[in-house]
Amino acid sequence: MNELEITGRARTHIAALEAPRCALHYEVVAAFLAMRDVAARAGIDLQAASSFRDFDQQVAIWNAKWCGERALLDRRGQPLEFAALPEAERVDAILCWSAIPGGSRHHWGSDIDVIDRAAVPEGYKVRLVEPEYGEGGVFANLTRWLDGNMRRFGFFRPFRQDRGGVSPEPWHLSYAPVSLPAIELLDLSVLRRAIEGSALACKAEVLSRLPEIYTRFVLSIDPP
Repeated sequence: MNELEITGRARTHIAALEAPRCALHYEVVAAFLAMRDVAARAGIDLQAASSFRDFDQQVAIWNAKWCGERALLDRRGQPLEFAALPEAERVDAILCWSAIPGGSRHHWGSDIDVIDRAAVPEGYKVRLVEPEYGEGGVFANLTRWLDGNMRRFGFFRPFRQDRGGVSPEPWHLSYAPVSLPAIELLDLSVLRRAIEGSALACKAEVLSRLPEIYTRFVLSIDPP
């Protein structure tokens, strides 16, 4: 991948699928479809709630959270009053659940937020929160199946535990053969150039803290 692809400012590395509807790095497609086929034999309809996301989409998410147009959550997933938070704390709160634009793993097409569509009751709104994937949750069976099967297809959970950066995301899978080389290419200077040319809210605060953000929220993951 080149610099524009790594930071989500190009999609020349991405293939769009119709069934299931998602967009993935072209090297991820076969592994994801193979995993879906095997999951189907266990009664699981493995689908992507989110897949490739470009730079502008990530900026829109960030700015909406900064302005209070989208919910801002604490590390436990509880709502925060955004207007009461100082700039630095608001930045930290956004980063718990939403990556810095240019630094999102979804830019690479290697990372997917997954659900089991067959397990979703009629009228239920999926929230992508930890209790849904824990014991007794709507996706508890999916969690167990992934624990036993995802690695043989090349997938792992980069945010399995709380490392003080991104909050745990049991729904977030990463395809190691693509994502591991990608994170090596995303160095601090590449990320800085992407952000400097953007319409990111609170850009000056973010740039002043970028080495810390890069280390804590981009590099700090659970390895395969």
